[in-house]
Amino acid sequence: MSLQHHDARQEPLAELSRFRGEFYACLTARSDALFELADAVLCGDGPVRSLAELSLVGEHRRGHGGLYAAISKGRIDTDRMRRALASVPLPRAADGRLVLAVDVTCWLRPDAHTSPQRVLCHTYGRGKDQHIPVPGWPYSIVCALEPGRSSWTAPLDALRLAPGDDTATVTARQLRELVERLITAGQWQAGDPDVLVIADAGYDAPRLAFLLKDLPVQVLARMRSDRVLRRPAPPRQPHTMGRPPRHGGEFVFGQPDTWGTPDTETVTHTRLYGTARARSWDRLHPKLTHRSSWAAADGALPVVEGTVIRLDIDHLPSGATPKPVWLWWSGTGADAAVTDRLWHAYLRRFDIEHTFRLFKQTLGWTCPKIRTPEAADRWTWLILAAYTQLRLARPLAADRRRPWERPVSPDRLTPARVRRDFRHIRPTADCPAGAPKPTRPGPGRPPGRKNTRPTPRHDVHTSRKTGTTTSRTTQSTTPRPRRSG
Repeated sequence: MSLQHHDARQEPLAELSRFRGEFYACLTARSDALFELADAVLCGDGPVRSLAELSLVGEHRRGHGGLYAAISKGRIDTDRMRRALASVPLPRAADGRLVLAVDVTCWLRPDAHTSPQRVLCHTYGRGKDQHIPVPGWPYSIVCALEPGRSSWTAPLDALRLAPGDDTATVTARQLRELVERLITAGQWQAGDPDVLVIADAGYDAPRLAFLLKDLPVQVLARMRSDRVLRRPAPPRQPHTMGRPPRHGGEFVFGQPDTWGTPDTETVTHTRLYGTARARSWDRLHPKLTHRSSWAAADGALPVVEGTVIRLDIDHLPSGATPKPVWLWWSGTGADAAVTDRLWHAYLRRFDIEHTFRLFKQTLGWTCPKIRTPEAADRWTWLILAAYTQLRLARPLAADRRRPWERPVSPDRLTPARVRRDFRHIRPTADCPAGAPKPTRPGPGRPPGRKNTRPTPRHDVHTSRKTGTTTSRTTQSTTPRPRRSG
């Protein structure tokens, strides 16, 4: 190994060792077992299928009983863990800003009748045009995105949504605390570009922007194609009687005759989507009403202005018919360069789906049959810590490809390929976990004796109660425009 190559490895190795030490310090009970469990996730051969099989990995020196005890009785200082994730090196966009993507992914538990705090999670792709609600635990996860096409993200926070939580309010509080931690860690300083938060259509973008307006944050989110926004109120003419209007004319997404001339228009030739045409209209806002998230608001509701961007493409790589994408940005006065930057940044939001798939299919996030939501939170933080170690070990990994796989450059290794080499990287990093102490298993319940303390069963939380009879309704292909938000 050359001296220059050795020096290039020192800084990533030191950063990996520092995070492993901080991760160990966050474990306040059953720390050695939890730390070795995370190493077993990283060093296992193939995808994680069950917790019991992780006890057979060589890096896990304890038995399966200690593994289950660590999950059920261990403790993690989540506040310190969040600060540790915010202090690691983070990817940035070309202009130096942090780009955060927030989305909800579900840990489905349809048959866990003894698990509390389950809610109905909307799932997609479980049938032809079917969106089936399945009981489970929804988690709101925030990741920092890389500037180019990549399967890597940087997970920074995970929060389980409890029954009855308002998604916009909980997400705004989660983002507020995360941005404050990033500022404290020095990831954002005065004079830096605002942090860009990207969300999908399931979030109320104007409400997120309103709740985060005192922070250096900009919100970019997709809107449904049936939305109706309003233009600014026209100037009041002299000698006009009555109350001045708060809203101008309508901007109906589904009616082109209401759009008018766009403020900016750009045409970009892309490799995957053909010609991409982006048009933007400045200073558009929804007409808010005292319902849903704004039901508890006092007085007049605010006017949250932003920029609407419509993106049209020629074709999709899958061959499906492309549909226009409507985006809403919390800023105003966007020129052509800003418009192009925004819709390019939104396309990077789909990189978070690669992270969710790796969590579930490779790292085994949803594989364990965990009963309590507290144990599920504990396992979730272990998965986030394991993935962060993979990202920090990315410059140190070698390409241990299968014979049928094509070789790739070291800077293009996927998280799954980095995981193959983590077993060889682990001995060079710090391992603060101590050796296990000899012990003997407990006697357990005597054979033949029935369980006298059955586990209570819990109902699935639903937002509203339904009667004994249900009626099937057919979704209209031409829904009415939503004129209030």
